[in-house]
Amino acid sequence: MARANRQGIRAGAVVVAAAAAVAGTVWGVTALVEPGPGRPENAARQTDTGGTGGGPDDGAKGGGAKDSGGKSGGGAQGAGGADAGAPQSQIPDGIAHASESGGNAVNITIDDGPDPQWTPKVLEVLKKYDVKATFCMIGPQAKAHPDLVKRVVAGGHRLCDHTMNHDTAMDKKPVDYQEKQILDAKKMIEDAAGGGAEVDYYRAPGGAFTPDSRRIAAAHGMRPLGWNVDTKDFGKPGVAAIVNAVKSEMGNGPTVLFHDGGGNRTQTVAALDQVLAWLKDQGRPTGFPVRTAPDAS
Repeated sequence: MARANRQGIRAGAVVVAAAAAVAGTVWGVTALVEPGPGRPENAARQTDTGGTGGGPDDGAKGGGAKDSGGKSGGGAQGAGGADAGAPQSQIPDGIAHASESGGNAVNITIDDGPDPQWTPKVLEVLKKYDVKATFCMIGPQAKAHPDLVKRVVAGGHRLCDHTMNHDTAMDKKPVDYQEKQILDAKKMIEDAAGGGAEVDYYRAPGGAFTPDSRRIAAAHGMRPLGWNVDTKDFGKPGVAAIVNAVKSEMGNGPTVLFHDGGGNRTQTVAALDQVLAWLKDQGRPTGFPVRTAPDAS
């Protein structure tokens, strides 16, 4: 009888463990942010899907997902020849959220530009508060406005590759397509910047990272970059709503997402001014996302 009871207890433990694993998987898959109106910009997936549209990989925040070989790191051994002729680097392929400055530092990131109307206004606000930001640029936009790319670099800000066409479904596309989207944009941004400026990060449109896209980026010196705070400014919810989103979500982590492209960014500019003033009052410094260090956010 005692033996039967022990077997029953072990069986029950197996069932509970299996249920917990399923629950964990469900949280990892469904913890998504609803995209705003219009183009589904940065729908905060930030979890890997396979290069041909497979299921999400590990890490609900998108950090440290493993490749098909079961290892993480900066190797460029994805399919589609991602390692052929690629420069080797010490850049991890885990998705960065933490700040190089550590502590309670905040990373300001600006997506979808450069835009001739709104990027200068964003730069003015950043200069007002002596804040450096990371600008995630669309390749053709950078090519069309090299003066703005140069101005961003001259201001001490960093560059980030946001692909050629902002295809939020690129995680469902072949690896060759992903590689072209990433590397063509990188070249356009670098050419526009001139002077040997480097593109330090890669941010997947809509958070549509894959193990392959992360390895491709890391092999070419770009750290995959996520975010913790989605201001939802792309949907133009109002200045107060954008500011409140930052204040309420800051506990999620240090990297904040704004936009200087994709339409009228009047609300973004005003909200950014208020957010930077609030951070200053809070005594919170700003910095850049980690690039070579493991993510600790």
